[in-house]
Amino acid sequence: MRITSLALLSLLVLVASPARADLHITRDHGGYVEEYKAKYKRIRDRKERVIIDGICNSACTLVFGIVPMNKVCVTPKASLGFHQAYYDKAFTFGIKVTSAEGTSDLMSYYPDTVKDWIRRNGGLTTEMKKIRNGRELWKIVDPCPEEW
Repeated sequence: MRITSLALLSLLVLVASPARADLHITRDHGGYVEEYKAKYKRIRDRKERVIIDGICNSACTLVFGIVPMNKVCVTPKASLGFHQAYYDKAFTFGIKVTSAEGTSDLMSYYPDTVKDWIRRNGGLTTEMKKIRNGRELWKIVDPCPEEW
């Protein structure tokens, strides 16, 4: 079987090109902060993009402090939710207990645009504060370009 030079070259280009593995967030209600920090650091280090195409609440929003903002965008379905950090219920007998230290840690990661929005909306509280797609969100993060 003979492989033409052009076919061989095409095959080499495909094999040599790194695969892009963008993260599409569609329904992420958050979780353990340390797990999100590790996940977003891996994404940042691989120079991958993050497309928020739905709900991104709680620890999910750490993306804005870890992945470069030029690698993050939002679609018309995007919404963000912010609240105070909580201790793991496994250590608080199932009771929801806020963590001032955890909340400070979260805030330390956010860029000024996120911190400003949080301040303008009364700071982080036990209640989820949401921002939906539109001008207010676009002050924080750009809409996704069509080529993404």
